[in-house]
Amino acid sequence: MKLTHLLAALTVATTTLTTLAAPPARAAAADLAAGKPIEASSTVFSFVAPNANDGNIGTYWESNGFPATLTVRLGADADVTSVVVKLNPDPIWAARTQSLQVLGRAAGAAGFTSLKARADYRFDPGSNQNTVTIPVTGRVADLQLQFAANTGAPGGQVGELQVIGEWTPPPTGPDLHVTGITPSPANPSAGTAVSFTATVANRGNAAAGASTTRITVGGTTLTGATPALAAGATATVPIGGTWTATTGGATVTATADATGAVAETDETNNALSRPIGVGRGAALPYAEYEAEAARYSGALVEADPLRTFGHTNFGSESSGRRSVRLTSTGQFVEFTSTVPSNSIVVRNSVPDAPNGGGQDHTISLYVNDQFSRKLTLSSRNSWLYGTTDETESLSNTPSADARRLFDESHALLGTSYPAGTRFKLQRDAGDSAAFYIIDLIDLEQVAPAASQPAGCTSITTYGAVPNDGQDDTAAIQRAVTDDENGVISCVWIPAGRWRQEQKILSPDPNRGQYNQRGLRNVVIRGAGMWHSQLYSDTQPHQVVGGINHPHEGNVGFDIDDNTQISDLAIFGNTQNRANRGHGLNGRFGRNTRISNVWIEHVNVGAWVGRDYSDTPAYWNPANTVEFSGMRIRNTFADGINFSNGTKNSRVFNSSFRTTGDDSLAVWANPYVRDQAVDIASNNRFVNNTVQLPWRANGIAIYGGIDNAVENNLVSDTATYPGIMLATDHSPLPFGGTTLVANNGLHRTGGAFWNEDQEFGAITLYPQTRDITGVVIRDTEILDSTYDGIQFKNGGGNMPNVQITNVRIDRSNNGAGILAMGGARGNAVLSNVTITNSADGDVVIEPGSQFTITGR
Repeated sequence: MKLTHLLAALTVATTTLTTLAAPPARAAAADLAAGKPIEASSTVFSFVAPNANDGNIGTYWESNGFPATLTVRLGADADVTSVVVKLNPDPIWAARTQSLQVLGRAAGAAGFTSLKARADYRFDPGSNQNTVTIPVTGRVADLQLQFAANTGAPGGQVGELQVIGEWTPPPTGPDLHVTGITPSPANPSAGTAVSFTATVANRGNAAAGASTTRITVGGTTLTGATPALAAGATATVPIGGTWTATTGGATVTATADATGAVAETDETNNALSRPIGVGRGAALPYAEYEAEAARYSGALVEADPLRTFGHTNFGSESSGRRSVRLTSTGQFVEFTSTVPSNSIVVRNSVPDAPNGGGQDHTISLYVNDQFSRKLTLSSRNSWLYGTTDETESLSNTPSADARRLFDESHALLGTSYPAGTRFKLQRDAGDSAAFYIIDLIDLEQVAPAASQPAGCTSITTYGAVPNDGQDDTAAIQRAVTDDENGVISCVWIPAGRWRQEQKILSPDPNRGQYNQRGLRNVVIRGAGMWHSQLYSDTQPHQVVGGINHPHEGNVGFDIDDNTQISDLAIFGNTQNRANRGHGLNGRFGRNTRISNVWIEHVNVGAWVGRDYSDTPAYWNPANTVEFSGMRIRNTFADGINFSNGTKNSRVFNSSFRTTGDDSLAVWANPYVRDQAVDIASNNRFVNNTVQLPWRANGIAIYGGIDNAVENNLVSDTATYPGIMLATDHSPLPFGGTTLVANNGLHRTGGAFWNEDQEFGAITLYPQTRDITGVVIRDTEILDSTYDGIQFKNGGGNMPNVQITNVRIDRSNNGAGILAMGGARGNAVLSNVTITNSADGDVVIEPGSQFTITGR
């Protein structure tokens, strides 16, 4: 055998490389699998599935044990005549026998059928050049090898997989798809009448007659007339009638040719679904399931009454302050899905390496009691040690007191499972971690990888190669620079994993390594956040030769103006806040739009703003910037921070989990060109879901004018408030109205700074300046660790705080509303309900100059 594996580190292959257009007309038999999307049930080390059809016999895929599957997706039906399985013919590879079965699945078919029964095949460099040809007959769009044994290795092995055959000629006719759904208003409140338009495209090769497009939402059915569409044409269809928005949102499904008036080449692909947010929190595309609410055989982990943090407190860092520990073979957590799903995310904690730095562990995934695959759970980006609350001073060297105990793993499952499917995470005999703590899972129906849009130029044109582990930065940078200079109009990042080891920015020869100039007038699009992934396995401070952006790290983009980035992921490898590494950063300027971007394992998800002193000639503070559909998780500092004079900008319908500082913040910092003009103002955080920040706040406003926090859901802050208004960090003054409206706060607040300072679920902290113009209304504050609403001591005043239609229940270790002894100002209550508070409903400490009237 070429390699002897002393350690088996499993990674789940989830890569999809391309989405094919219609196949060519029938041609001579050829290899149909080259470069096609390929995935495996498991892999070992870097021997991933795409190695098996990359055209390089020197690379190979290897599974982590048996049974194992390797599946290539041809993208369309083909009539196949044989399957060729190759290993490296180098004599260093000893002869071996592999037991495997060949299966296939036609386009639209539900399951695989056998093309060749399981048999033993001998691979021998000396007799058959390590190549086996298996005759088969069938029409398939997906071909799968199922391995049962290998005499030469502990897993199945494939150097190159070839599928020999001919494309099935595409059918002639129209093919209608819904490509977009637009609600109006886009962000309705409960009770609002919402209208819709749908975008319908004919992707077939013949014209389609007039038809009906139907929208269903929350029990309401609406229709619109779709005109006749030529092949390749698109129409925007107004939908008649309205839907009355209901709290919690709904799923909107649009179906083209709903009455079957058009005979299409494919009648199964007419529908598109998307969530619409109403009320609190984001309209998430996934369903979340708590381990403690599932069926399990491990031990329940719970937080102590004070939800103590920083001393290896698994319960305090768990969602809902509960999770499940698995320590023995056979222990499991089983979740029953309520939605169709083809992907999984697992929030978990597994042990650190003995000397720190993390390690990988496997856990077994069963679907309806059938083994599916091994999932890799890693501690590489978790586990910080020490008792200091200055995050940059925490260590990666193990000691008694640890924090940031959890991380997440994700995988595409290759198959869509219906609602009611049982997903079980089980510690099997080969799963060797000392413990597994399972907090929650997300199940999501991920759409296929998008096709390259017209007018966009792929980074592969510039030499980028997916899934090869080589640095693609130079190719991506050349593409982006051409877009910036008008050579191309859009940068396309196809499906695949693309390694990035330098920040993408605007090269400035006058500044060299200390480049502080961001992108302008650039459009960057990906095939979907699950499909197009920029990643680094290198910590920012360890990049060979140093990084081109000393403060912000080695992944993502530096943005200065009018830039659109969508439908991709940025996965860094920051392991300590001291080592930096942001996902997105820069001045951002005007009209920048960031949508459907997944950012993980960085310092800050997106830092919006630069100090004026940092190249004054480039001063261009953010204005009309929007983030939507963001998924920011497992950071070492903020999620998104609006800084340095950001105005008229918003974060909408996004999710944040396990951030290492404020998940969302407006910081009206003074490091601007004109402090009388460049004040953060009219920014909004609307319909976002914030979970489990392990340091600082869920949402914070530090100074500024007319900023708003509306319709958000914040839960399980470890140390700080769910929402805080404050004048620490030396902000410019508050002005106008700061609105906190229709938010839900669950299990928020905590203790920090040597555990001496207790924070309420909503806290006002006038450390240096007054906090004026505050309106808090239509909000629920439930199960707070300390106070529901807290007015803190400080050097400033908090006059005329208006609190209306607020319900506070279960302030477990504090008051419903507390004014501290050094607080100054007043609050006026109207229709405020307070129940089950440990220290009383409304408490004003002795010596306080704060008054509270009304109720």
